[in-house]
Amino acid sequence: MAETKTKATEASVTDTIESRANDEQRADCRVLMAMFERVTGHNPKMWGPSIVGYGSYQYVYESGRRGEYFLTGFAIRAKELVVYLFAEGEEQELLRSRLGKHRMGKSCLYFKRLSDLDPSVLEQLIAAAVSEVQRRHGTAGGG
Repeated sequence: MAETKTKATEASVTDTIESRANDEQRADCRVLMAMFERVTGHNPKMWGPSIVGYGSYQYVYESGRRGEYFLTGFAIRAKELVVYLFAEGEEQELLRSRLGKHRMGKSCLYFKRLSDLDPSVLEQLIAAAVSEVQRRHGTAGGG
């Protein structure tokens, strides 16, 4: 069975942001970090080489395979920032319609700069996503 690549590490969040982000992204990351800490109550931790994750939860597939993953988080990509969250359902779609300039994958919200978004709507999206993950899986803690 393949091993999960995205695991919590002891790498420095600050060093990762400094090495990957341009000046504007660094400023956006500071705002995101404060938002994620406020919403989750957890400190940031690196998950794999590039994801800044907050909290964690345990999951179990029907096959019995188990794992641990971060509740929510973000990453710096070449020209975009990515927020990892589940944005399913009518309420989440309504929030996304008010968010601003972004695109959405299955559980990845992509945007170029935080100034393109309504930060209060983003915080509501993150909070709703965290609540849904905790409802489904509980929390393992991690911070």
